[in-house]
Amino acid sequence: MTFSEITLLLLALWVLWDKLLFCLLAIPIRIYQLRKRRQTHEAESASTNVPPFVAVSSVSTFKYKVWRATVDFIRMADIRLGHLPCMWLRAAIYRHIFLVRLAPKALIHYGSEMREHTRLVIGARSIIGDHALLDARNGIEIGEDVNISSHVQIYTEQHDHEDAEFRCRSNNGFRVIIERRVWIGPGAIILPKVHIGEGAVVAAGAVVTKDVPPFTIVAGIPAVPIKVRNQQLTYRLDDHPWFY
Repeated sequence: MTFSEITLLLLALWVLWDKLLFCLLAIPIRIYQLRKRRQTHEAESASTNVPPFVAVSSVSTFKYKVWRATVDFIRMADIRLGHLPCMWLRAAIYRHIFLVRLAPKALIHYGSEMREHTRLVIGARSIIGDHALLDARNGIEIGEDVNISSHVQIYTEQHDHEDAEFRCRSNNGFRVIIERRVWIGPGAIILPKVHIGEGAVVAAGAVVTKDVPPFTIVAGIPAVPIKVRNQQLTYRLDDHPWFY
């Protein structure tokens, strides 16, 4: 090989290294996600409120480092995947590698980030807007035909500001549930333990700290009801772009 060919090869490897690494580790990631899903199911079947993988301090330092490296790599891979400019390919990887429960015709737009993929459920024809953040560490359930706009953030985990060691004390009760035909406006923030009823609307920039009744429009910080929405909704979000 000539010097220029070697230079081009090294440049290509430098640009594509994370994608090549993801391809090599796709099967191990799926196995890891399957294990997490099984442990979550077992914990919920035992009616415990302690989420899996939280007691990492009880294991050996080496095991913790392996676990930490795995979690960090999966998060890096998720961020990279969110910038893959092909809608259907992203959806396939989310379903079959990361094991998101992504129903048919559901869309995840460019730049979105997810945490704890195995605890995320997205209903048919629902749309996740670009650069949204879905923190599903304690579970997020999204119904059918839900429109989540750009830069929305949904959290199910938080630190305890009163705790001396600033630990997370959240559990399965911090799950967020969003029923069908909900519309969440750009930049809104949904905090843990929130249940948003069918057909409700969250205005842009609102911070939702409490449950939202069905067909109610809320706005503000913290979000409060301002209006009632039409209750005869029939629309379906059937748009299916290939890219972005």
